[in-house]
Amino acid sequence: MDVFIIEDEKPAAARLERLLKNYNGEINVLAKIDSVKKAIKWLQSHDPEIIFMDIQLADGLSFEIFEHVDIQAPVIFTTAYDEYALKAFKVNSIDYLLKPIDEEELDNAFKKLDRLANNHQSQSNTLAQINQAMTMLTNKYKSRFVVKVGEHIKSIAVDEIQYFFSRDKASFCCLEDAKNYLLDYSLEQIEGMVDPEIFFRISRKYLISLEAIEDIISYSNSRLRVVLQNCTDEDVIVSRERVNDFKSWLDR
Repeated sequence: MDVFIIEDEKPAAARLERLLKNYNGEINVLAKIDSVKKAIKWLQSHDPEIIFMDIQLADGLSFEIFEHVDIQAPVIFTTAYDEYALKAFKVNSIDYLLKPIDEEELDNAFKKLDRLANNHQSQSNTLAQINQAMTMLTNKYKSRFVVKVGEHIKSIAVDEIQYFFSRDKASFCCLEDAKNYLLDYSLEQIEGMVDPEIFFRISRKYLISLEAIEDIISYSNSRLRVVLQNCTDEDVIVSRERVNDFKSWLDR
């Protein structure tokens, strides 16, 4: 069996090759490539029987390879992603190995490949499934923020955050216990990191969650004033140009 490994961590690539040889001495590792660009070039002139593909490579996500090369060989992804990302593969019936890979997982992956080999419908749907998984992974929103508290480091779940706000050219988050923490990102950056279904940028100063809203009051010049939990600022205002979008967000 001719195998192609796409992995940018040399120890991980060497370990996988060793496990493959231990699993079956007749496995031939054709090449070990460490980037999307090199993998695309290699696959344009080679036809492996199976590909082991790391997700996160130095120059991007390995999913990009499928946009440039018609891959017929079955693919087993190797990943260090968290449970949310792995859900994308479970839902789409794509196999993966969680690093560090062990022999039992490798054996199960080959057994699954044998089953897929007898299921033509699964094989024909592989590319569509990969595209769905790619969408889930690349649209992943931040689930935690790391903050510094004195000499200590604290990890805060986004679910605990009621709103983000800007003050004195710095960004903060306010939690359910009313504590505020300084963040290393601008409000503009944070806006792109959190789920827009849950958080809305009402002004240059505030990015709020639906759960934090206690009241919404009509304000001057067709604007709205929002009363937030654990917020003493009486001027939390939805800017006039954002009012319609804000109402649509509330009505989802």
